[in-house]
Amino acid sequence: MRFGAKILDLACLNHFSRVINTIAKLAKTCTLRLTDSKLYFILSDKVANGGVSMWCELCQGNFFDEFQMEGVAAEHNEIYLELVPENLSRALKTAQSAKAVKIKLTNKHCPCLRVAVELPSLTSSSRIVTHDIPVGVIPRRLWNDFREPSVPDFDVSIYLPVLKTMKSVVERMKNLSNSIVIEANLNGEMNLKIETDLVSVTTHFKDLGNPPWASEDGDQSSAEGRDPESMAEARIDIRKLQQLLAGQQVNPTKALCNIVSKRIVHFILLHEDVSLQYFIPALA
Repeated sequence: MRFGAKILDLACLNHFSRVINTIAKLAKTCTLRLTDSKLYFILSDKVANGGVSMWCELCQGNFFDEFQMEGVAAEHNEIYLELVPENLSRALKTAQSAKAVKIKLTNKHCPCLRVAVELPSLTSSSRIVTHDIPVGVIPRRLWNDFREPSVPDFDVSIYLPVLKTMKSVVERMKNLSNSIVIEANLNGEMNLKIETDLVSVTTHFKDLGNPPWASEDGDQSSAEGRDPESMAEARIDIRKLQQLLAGQQVNPTKALCNIVSKRIVHFILLHEDVSLQYFIPALA
Protein backbone atom coordinates (compact mmCIF):
# COMPACT_ATOMS: atom_id res chain seq x y z
CA MET A 1 0.00 0.00 0.00
CA ARG A 2 1.65 3.23 -1.14
CA PHE A 3 0.62 6.80 -1.69
CA GLY A 4 2.56 9.90 -2.70
CA ALA A 5 1.49 13.16 -4.33
CA LYS A 6 2.96 16.54 -5.12
CA ILE A 7 1.50 20.01 -5.75
CA LEU A 8 3.68 22.62 -7.47
CA ASP A 9 1.08 25.14 -8.61
CA LEU A 10 0.32 27.76 -5.95
CA ALA A 11 -3.26 28.36 -7.14
CA CYS A 12 -3.98 24.61 -6.94
CA LEU A 13 -2.39 24.47 -3.52
CA ASN A 14 -4.50 27.33 -2.17
CA HIS A 15 -7.64 25.84 -3.66
CA PHE A 16 -6.87 22.44 -2.09
CA SER A 17 -6.20 24.19 1.20
CA ARG A 18 -9.61 25.91 1.07
CA VAL A 19 -11.36 22.61 0.40
CA ILE A 20 -9.62 20.99 3.40
CA ASN A 21 -10.54 24.02 5.52
CA THR A 22 -14.20 23.60 4.61
CA ILE A 23 -14.07 19.91 5.52
CA ALA A 24 -12.33 20.65 8.82
CA LYS A 25 -15.23 22.94 9.74
CA LEU A 26 -17.77 20.20 8.96
CA ALA A 27 -16.15 17.13 10.50
CA LYS A 28 -13.91 16.48 13.50
CA THR A 29 -12.77 13.21 11.98
CA CYS A 30 -13.45 11.86 8.53
CA THR A 31 -12.45 9.13 6.14
CA LEU A 32 -10.13 9.89 3.25
CA ARG A 33 -10.64 7.48 0.38
CA LEU A 34 -7.94 7.46 -2.29
CA THR A 35 -8.38 6.01 -5.76
CA ASP A 36 -6.10 6.58 -8.75
CA SER A 37 -8.30 9.37 -10.12
CA LYS A 38 -10.14 10.84 -7.14
CA LEU A 39 -9.97 11.76 -3.47
CA TYR A 40 -13.05 11.50 -1.31
CA PHE A 41 -13.65 12.94 2.14
CA ILE A 42 -16.45 11.03 3.81
CA LEU A 43 -18.34 11.51 7.05
CA SER A 44 -20.95 8.89 7.68
CA ASP A 45 -22.51 9.54 11.04
CA LYS A 46 -25.46 7.21 11.06
CA VAL A 47 -28.36 9.42 10.03
CA ALA A 48 -30.58 7.17 12.16
CA ASN A 49 -28.72 8.50 15.22
CA GLY A 50 -29.40 12.07 14.13
CA GLY A 51 -25.92 12.51 12.70
CA VAL A 52 -25.09 14.40 9.55
CA SER A 53 -23.26 12.79 6.69
CA MET A 54 -20.95 14.30 4.11
CA TRP A 55 -19.51 13.19 0.78
CA CYS A 56 -16.90 15.40 -0.85
CA GLU A 57 -15.30 14.41 -4.14
CA LEU A 58 -12.21 15.90 -5.83
CA CYS A 59 -10.53 14.96 -9.12
CA GLN A 60 -6.87 14.57 -8.22
CA GLY A 61 -5.73 15.70 -11.69
CA ASN A 62 -7.08 19.20 -11.01
CA PHE A 63 -4.91 19.63 -7.91
CA PHE A 64 -1.80 17.44 -8.08
CA ASP A 65 1.15 17.58 -10.46
CA GLU A 66 2.22 14.09 -9.44
CA PHE A 67 0.00 11.42 -7.92
CA GLN A 68 0.95 7.80 -7.34
CA MET A 69 -0.87 5.21 -5.32
CA GLU A 70 -1.03 1.47 -4.93
CA GLY A 71 -4.08 0.21 -3.11
CA VAL A 72 -4.36 -2.73 -0.75
CA ALA A 73 -4.63 -5.16 -3.68
CA ALA A 74 -4.66 -5.09 -7.47
CA GLU A 75 -8.41 -5.67 -7.67
CA HIS A 76 -9.08 -3.24 -4.80
CA ASN A 77 -6.87 -0.37 -5.87
CA GLU A 78 -8.02 1.97 -3.12
CA ILE A 79 -6.86 3.17 0.29
CA TYR A 80 -9.15 4.23 3.13
CA LEU A 81 -7.68 6.33 5.94
CA GLU A 82 -9.23 7.87 8.99
CA LEU A 83 -7.92 11.32 9.87
CA VAL A 84 -8.59 14.60 11.67
CA PRO A 85 -9.03 17.12 8.84
CA GLU A 86 -8.11 20.02 11.14
CA ASN A 87 -4.55 18.58 11.37
CA LEU A 88 -4.25 18.52 7.59
CA SER A 89 -5.71 22.01 7.37
CA ARG A 90 -3.12 23.30 9.87
CA ALA A 91 -0.26 21.69 7.97
CA LEU A 92 -1.41 23.32 4.72
CA LYS A 93 -1.65 26.74 6.39
CA THR A 94 2.14 26.79 6.57
CA ALA A 95 2.23 26.27 2.79
CA GLN A 96 0.62 29.48 1.59
CA SER A 97 3.71 30.65 -0.31
CA ALA A 98 5.37 27.26 -0.77
CA LYS A 99 7.34 26.22 -3.83
CA ALA A 100 6.03 22.68 -3.53
CA VAL A 101 4.09 20.43 -1.19
CA LYS A 102 4.54 16.67 -1.04
CA ILE A 103 2.09 14.39 0.72
CA LYS A 104 3.13 10.83 1.43
CA LEU A 105 1.77 7.91 3.40
CA THR A 106 4.51 6.74 5.80
CA ASN A 107 4.68 4.22 8.60
CA LYS A 108 7.53 4.91 11.03
CA HIS A 109 5.98 4.41 14.45
CA CYS A 110 2.40 4.52 13.27
CA PRO A 111 0.73 5.23 9.91
CA CYS A 112 1.03 8.94 9.07
CA LEU A 113 0.39 11.29 6.22
CA ARG A 114 3.61 13.21 5.92
CA VAL A 115 3.14 16.72 4.52
CA ALA A 116 6.48 18.18 3.42
CA VAL A 117 6.31 21.88 2.60
CA GLU A 118 9.17 23.34 0.58
CA LEU A 119 9.40 27.05 1.38
CA PRO A 120 11.22 29.60 -0.73
CA SER A 121 14.45 30.75 0.92
CA LEU A 122 16.95 33.50 0.22
CA THR A 123 19.84 31.09 -0.14
CA SER A 124 20.12 28.34 -2.75
CA SER A 125 19.16 25.61 -0.30
CA SER A 126 15.45 25.32 0.37
CA ARG A 127 13.75 25.09 3.74
CA ILE A 128 11.49 22.10 4.22
CA VAL A 129 8.92 21.95 6.99
CA THR A 130 7.38 18.53 7.62
CA HIS A 131 4.18 17.66 9.44
CA ASP A 132 3.35 14.08 10.34
CA ILE A 133 -0.40 13.60 10.63
CA PRO A 134 -1.42 10.32 12.32
CA VAL A 135 -3.99 8.33 10.35
CA GLY A 136 -5.81 5.07 10.88
CA VAL A 137 -5.85 2.55 8.04
CA ILE A 138 -9.38 1.22 7.55
CA PRO A 139 -9.42 -2.50 6.74
CA ARG A 140 -11.01 -3.80 3.55
CA ARG A 141 -13.90 -5.50 5.37
CA LEU A 142 -15.22 -2.12 6.58
CA TRP A 143 -15.12 -0.31 3.23
CA ASN A 144 -18.80 -0.87 2.56
CA ASP A 145 -19.61 1.48 5.44
CA PHE A 146 -18.24 4.31 3.29
CA ARG A 147 -20.19 3.95 0.05
CA GLU A 148 -21.61 7.01 -1.64
CA PRO A 149 -24.95 7.92 -0.06
CA SER A 150 -27.84 7.51 -2.45
CA VAL A 151 -29.81 10.63 -3.34
CA PRO A 152 -33.09 10.25 -1.46
CA ASP A 153 -36.36 10.31 -3.40
CA PHE A 154 -37.09 13.94 -2.61
CA ASP A 155 -40.34 15.91 -2.67
CA VAL A 156 -38.78 19.18 -3.76
CA SER A 157 -35.42 20.15 -5.23
CA ILE A 158 -34.52 23.85 -5.33
CA TYR A 159 -31.51 26.07 -6.02
CA LEU A 160 -30.28 27.85 -2.91
CA PRO A 161 -30.13 31.65 -2.59
CA VAL A 162 -26.70 33.31 -2.42
CA LEU A 163 -24.98 31.42 0.42
CA LYS A 164 -23.67 34.60 2.08
CA THR A 165 -27.22 35.95 2.34
CA MET A 166 -28.52 32.65 3.64
CA LYS A 167 -25.68 32.49 6.17
CA SER A 168 -26.44 35.94 7.62
CA VAL A 169 -30.16 35.06 7.93
CA VAL A 170 -29.39 31.77 9.69
CA GLU A 171 -26.87 33.43 12.02
CA ARG A 172 -29.49 35.91 13.19
CA MET A 173 -32.09 33.17 13.65
CA LYS A 174 -29.70 30.95 15.59
CA ASN A 175 -30.03 33.23 18.65
CA LEU A 176 -33.78 32.63 18.74
CA SER A 177 -34.08 28.85 18.43
CA ASN A 178 -32.16 25.58 18.20
CA SER A 179 -34.10 24.41 15.17
CA ILE A 180 -35.11 25.88 11.84
CA VAL A 181 -37.73 24.82 9.32
CA ILE A 182 -36.67 24.80 5.67
CA GLU A 183 -39.56 24.65 3.26
CA ALA A 184 -39.66 24.95 -0.50
CA ASN A 185 -41.92 24.29 -3.46
CA LEU A 186 -41.61 23.67 -7.19
CA ASN A 187 -42.31 27.34 -7.91
CA GLY A 188 -38.80 28.37 -6.91
CA GLU A 189 -39.89 29.62 -3.48
CA MET A 190 -38.11 28.80 -0.26
CA ASN A 191 -38.76 29.89 3.32
CA LEU A 192 -36.58 29.69 6.42
CA LYS A 193 -38.76 29.68 9.53
CA ILE A 194 -38.25 29.89 13.26
CA GLU A 195 -41.23 29.19 15.49
CA THR A 196 -41.05 29.32 19.27
CA ASP A 197 -43.59 30.14 21.97
CA LEU A 198 -42.34 33.72 21.97
CA VAL A 199 -41.56 34.49 18.39
CA SER A 200 -42.11 33.39 14.84
CA VAL A 201 -39.83 34.67 12.09
CA THR A 202 -39.90 33.74 8.41
CA THR A 203 -37.53 34.77 5.63
CA HIS A 204 -38.91 34.31 2.11
CA PHE A 205 -36.85 33.72 -1.03
CA LYS A 206 -38.46 33.84 -4.48
CA ASP A 207 -37.51 32.97 -8.08
CA LEU A 208 -34.75 30.57 -7.04
CA GLY A 209 -35.53 28.03 -9.75
CA ASN A 210 -35.87 24.27 -9.51
CA PRO A 211 -33.22 21.97 -11.01
CA PRO A 212 -34.37 19.56 -13.73
CA TRP A 213 -33.96 15.99 -12.49
CA ALA A 214 -34.68 12.82 -14.35
CA SER A 215 -34.16 9.42 -12.84
CA GLU A 216 -32.19 6.64 -14.55
CA ASP A 217 -35.20 5.29 -16.42
CA GLY A 218 -36.14 8.75 -17.65
CA ASP A 219 -39.03 9.24 -15.22
CA GLN A 220 -39.12 12.33 -13.10
CA SER A 221 -38.66 11.82 -9.37
CA SER A 222 -41.51 11.74 -6.88
CA ALA A 223 -41.71 15.51 -7.33
CA GLU A 224 -43.62 14.92 -10.57
CA GLY A 225 -47.34 15.40 -10.32
CA ARG A 226 -46.84 17.52 -7.23
CA ASP A 227 -48.72 20.81 -6.89
CA PRO A 228 -46.03 23.46 -7.64
CA GLU A 229 -47.36 25.70 -4.85
CA SER A 230 -47.33 23.07 -2.14
CA MET A 231 -44.43 23.26 0.31
CA ALA A 232 -42.23 20.35 1.40
CA GLU A 233 -40.65 21.00 4.77
CA ALA A 234 -38.20 19.61 7.28
CA ARG A 235 -37.18 20.93 10.70
CA ILE A 236 -33.43 20.59 11.24
CA ASP A 237 -30.81 21.50 13.83
CA ILE A 238 -29.93 25.13 13.12
CA ARG A 239 -26.31 24.70 14.28
CA LYS A 240 -25.71 22.00 11.65
CA LEU A 241 -27.02 24.27 8.92
CA GLN A 242 -24.99 27.19 10.21
CA GLN A 243 -21.87 24.99 10.28
CA LEU A 244 -22.37 24.11 6.62
CA LEU A 245 -22.86 27.75 5.58
CA ALA A 246 -20.04 29.11 7.77
CA GLY A 247 -17.60 26.48 6.50
CA GLN A 248 -17.88 27.46 2.85
CA GLN A 249 -14.43 28.55 1.74
CA VAL A 250 -15.04 27.47 -1.83
CA ASN A 251 -17.67 29.53 -3.56
CA PRO A 252 -19.82 26.97 -5.36
CA THR A 253 -20.94 27.55 -8.94
CA LYS A 254 -24.17 25.71 -8.12
CA ALA A 255 -25.82 25.09 -4.78
CA LEU A 256 -29.08 23.26 -4.31
CA CYS A 257 -31.04 21.39 -1.74
CA ASN A 258 -33.41 18.45 -1.89
CA ILE A 259 -36.09 18.11 0.77
CA VAL A 260 -37.62 14.79 1.75
CA SER A 261 -40.60 15.96 3.81
CA LYS A 262 -40.04 15.59 7.54
CA ARG A 263 -37.08 13.24 6.91
CA ILE A 264 -33.95 14.82 5.52
CA VAL A 265 -32.46 17.86 3.81
CA HIS A 266 -29.77 17.02 1.28
CA PHE A 267 -27.46 19.86 0.18
CA ILE A 268 -25.32 19.68 -2.96
CA LEU A 269 -22.62 22.29 -3.55
CA LEU A 270 -20.83 22.08 -6.88
CA HIS A 271 -17.62 23.77 -7.85
CA GLU A 272 -15.78 23.11 -11.13
CA ASP A 273 -13.62 20.39 -9.63
CA VAL A 274 -15.16 19.71 -6.21
CA SER A 275 -18.57 18.45 -5.26
CA LEU A 276 -19.83 18.40 -1.69
CA GLN A 277 -22.96 16.64 -0.53
CA TYR A 278 -24.24 17.18 2.98
CA PHE A 279 -27.19 15.41 4.60
CA ILE A 280 -28.94 16.83 7.65
CA PRO A 281 -31.65 14.58 9.13
CA ALA A 282 -34.96 16.14 10.20
CA LEU A 283 -35.76 16.46 13.90
CA ALA A 284 -38.74 14.54 15.18
